[in-house]
Amino acid sequence: MAPSAAERTVIENCAIATVDADDTEYASGYLVLAGNRIESVGAGSAPAGLENVVRRIDASGHLATPGLVNTHHHFYQWLTRGMATDHNLFDWLVALYPVWARIDEEMCHSAAQGSLAMMARGGVTTAMDHHYVFPHGSGDLSGAIVRAAAETGVRFTLARGSMDRGEKDGGLPPDFAVESLDDALAATEETVARHHDASFDAMTQVAVAPCSPFSVSTELMRRGAELARRLGVRLHTHGSETVEEGKFCHELFGMGPTDYFESTGWLGEDVWMAHCVHMNDSDIAAFARTRTGVAHCPSSNARLAAGIARVPDMLKSGVPVGLGVDGTASNESGELHTELRNALLINRLGTHRETALNTRQALRLGTYGGAQVLGRAEQIGSLEAGKLADVVLWKMDTLAHASIADPVAALVLGAAAPVTASFVDGRQIVDNGRLLTVDEDAVARSTREQAQRLARIAAQR
Repeated sequence: MAPSAAERTVIENCAIATVDADDTEYASGYLVLAGNRIESVGAGSAPAGLENVVRRIDASGHLATPGLVNTHHHFYQWLTRGMATDHNLFDWLVALYPVWARIDEEMCHSAAQGSLAMMARGGVTTAMDHHYVFPHGSGDLSGAIVRAAAETGVRFTLARGSMDRGEKDGGLPPDFAVESLDDALAATEETVARHHDASFDAMTQVAVAPCSPFSVSTELMRRGAELARRLGVRLHTHGSETVEEGKFCHELFGMGPTDYFESTGWLGEDVWMAHCVHMNDSDIAAFARTRTGVAHCPSSNARLAAGIARVPDMLKSGVPVGLGVDGTASNESGELHTELRNALLINRLGTHRETALNTRQALRLGTYGGAQVLGRAEQIGSLEAGKLADVVLWKMDTLAHASIADPVAALVLGAAAPVTASFVDGRQIVDNGRLLTVDEDAVARSTREQAQRLARIAAQR
């Protein structure tokens, strides 16, 4: 808990969705932030006699929620938005890998700033990046991404990816954009040593994240899992994203993706997979039995025509599920708060129809569910005393939402709600929809320049 001498911020007169175990909500309540922790939350006015109150916020007309938690992204793709817009996954990868293979440190930093800025101004307080493209001689890409997250002020997990199956070995990426098995493992271990913080209030953590079954050797999958568990960090990869991936696994390994993952040590409560669109009953049962998590990316799955993930069945079985933006070459908006709505709507097109997800479940996917998937449910994902002060105030009294009586329904089903204030670790990083930590206009100019530079370089090859 925060010490009694900590500086306090008092937020009052707002609706509150705590997303705690009981889905406690207050029509009008308060939050007290003390240092980087939530000290108290409840109905009515804040307790009288609080000491060291440095700020009081009258949040009338607002909904307070936990900060949103993004569980899957590829920041570098900010520079290749709007390309290959009518492709399925494999054709999309074939079209874009030759471009991605030309990225460098300067491009990665700029793209990470753009990706993070867009998410943060839309209510994300914890982000992650699955970065797996490390062209030879491209510089310190992991360091550039971590630096961008620190500059933006968000809590961050870097999933240090890798690929060792290039074109000559039957993979999709160019050979000069993949690493050798030993180099990938050594660089991943070095990244954990340099950047991973295991403390309760960590701002940066690292996961071991070979890219996917069709771009990574079985040995890298197996040894990557061993490395992660030796170092005490989490594991992340893509899984069961498309029908083609399932066929690939059956042809190459003689089994489906889930059985392949289990054979290489890639199921467990320290693992989360992106997408998991094509899962049968036994796959879901295996994930539930092992508490393997899922990053659900509804917009990207639709953009690439991958299909509808069986999220209602996963949740019913006890599989931890969070939401992901995915890379912005397959979700050009780059915003997680729109995924609350898309998750609900797209899943209602599936077999469960109107009973697939409700608005509270959608909000839980984007907050506590994401915290579970990242292994941080004890620290973030709900508004409870003792948790880290990652809080968002959504303005709900404008034309877009004022006539919707239920603020959670307004947030999930209505237009994208403005963010009046976003706090990460007790520090305000967004004020009235604008970032306080970086210059958005400068970031926009930088990303445009780097996208044009990447396009020129790729066209010359």
